[in-house]
Amino acid sequence: MPQLDTSTWFTTILSMFLTLFVIFQLKISKHTYHPNPGTTLPMTQKQLTPWETKWTKIYSPLSLPLQY
Repeated sequence: MPQLDTSTWFTTILSMFLTLFVIFQLKISKHTYHPNPGTTLPMTQKQLTPWETKWTKIYSPLSLPLQY
């Protein structure tokens, strides 16, 4: 049975890491960033729901007076 030749593995793995590094650098360099993302505020619209127009009070069982 022939032996597995591992003499080129170091070169293959090193070239793979170098290629991945170059590809990621190219992807990052082509990415456009906003000039100042903190200055813009999102405009949200308030949607009224039926239960917001009514006055309701929810009583917790623990806050009710004790009945003996």
